[in-house]
Amino acid sequence: MDDDIKPYEISVPEAELAELQVRLARARFPDELEAAEWDMGSPLADIQRLTKHWAASFDWRAAEAKLNQFPQFTTDLQADGFDPVNVHFIHQRSEDANAIPLLFIHGWPGSIYEATKIIGPLTQSSGNGGPSFHVVAPSLPNYGFSGGISKRGFSIDQYAEVLNKLMLKLGYDQYVTQGGDWGWFISRALSHHYPQHVKATHVNLDLARQPAWLKHPLLALEHQVKPYSQSEREGLARTQWFFKEGSGYSAVQTTKPQTLGYALADSPVALLSWIYEKLHDWTDDYPWTDDEILTWISIYWFSTAGPAASVRIYYEFARVNRGEGLRPGQLTQDQMLDWQPIVMGMSHFPKDVNAVPSTWTRARGRVVFERRHPKGGHFAAWEKPEAIIADLREMFAKDGPAGAVIKKGGSKL
Repeated sequence: MDDDIKPYEISVPEAELAELQVRLARARFPDELEAAEWDMGSPLADIQRLTKHWAASFDWRAAEAKLNQFPQFTTDLQADGFDPVNVHFIHQRSEDANAIPLLFIHGWPGSIYEATKIIGPLTQSSGNGGPSFHVVAPSLPNYGFSGGISKRGFSIDQYAEVLNKLMLKLGYDQYVTQGGDWGWFISRALSHHYPQHVKATHVNLDLARQPAWLKHPLLALEHQVKPYSQSEREGLARTQWFFKEGSGYSAVQTTKPQTLGYALADSPVALLSWIYEKLHDWTDDYPWTDDEILTWISIYWFSTAGPAASVRIYYEFARVNRGEGLRPGQLTQDQMLDWQPIVMGMSHFPKDVNAVPSTWTRARGRVVFERRHPKGGHFAAWEKPEAIIADLREMFAKDGPAGAVIKKGGSKL
């Protein structure tokens, strides 16, 4: 292994744990209207209960120990025009020398925690000849236990550049990706900029638009004449709900991340309420335990760059989409929605924030695998890990639709 890659163990200093307790003890809660429900945001009773548990009985050291069961490392990586950033990542290799290198890319408000349910099973043999994977799950810069970016302009293309350099540094000259949320965007940038290395992507976000007649005449014809299925109609209704009632956070993070950052950095209760709403609204009746929620939030609170850093990706990508401060080769969202010659797999989940018809999503690339699941939401690897595992194994099986896409045994390690 490269000498610059250092073993890492999560170990939050006792002083930070003590400071958190002080802040939680001094929390001041707002009032709440009579009969207030989730349509107004995180309920007061829930936030008070979680705050009390966080302060009195949540065991971060136990959560930390579970995370430390996975082999973790850090290394310095540099995007062009920026200072090096220390990147934290889980890297769990399969015992199978011919396993497929898989880069798992989280989004906001996610972290490496999302991947912890799928890493072990994916690195093991399926028992029926299915593929196994070498899994790399990084904390994105500005997230979790990776360092922060102090210079303006670090957008999707820079995240992709850093992650590609990570995979190459680990010896994976060819690899595949899996992700939703920002993982979708970063996967698109990776496959655009580094097609010689990124051989396929599997995504669980239905970000797409109707197929255009000039660009995709066959899909446009199918879209015109074939009625939507019930699940597709429900997905469109879900998407419309999200943009009408659930996207306010994005407007703030896209325009004034610094203003929001004061609340996220200063108040653990503000951070909890801001993210907890998404854990509820973006999932499909997932039975969250309080410990799961607080582990999720604590990773943000104890993050190396601080929780405010995590929302800046919205602002930076919005500037790219407006054509402001563009660096050479940066991709806008419209460009990412164009067709790419990348082998793609898609898992559709009904309660994701974007859930659109297949004629839309198939216009994104060479879609060789697609499955609609009856349950599940935005955090698919956490909510429905068995579905993501099964879909990846089927897609990349030896006789599967992407079974020959990557050279096996190509790692230098």
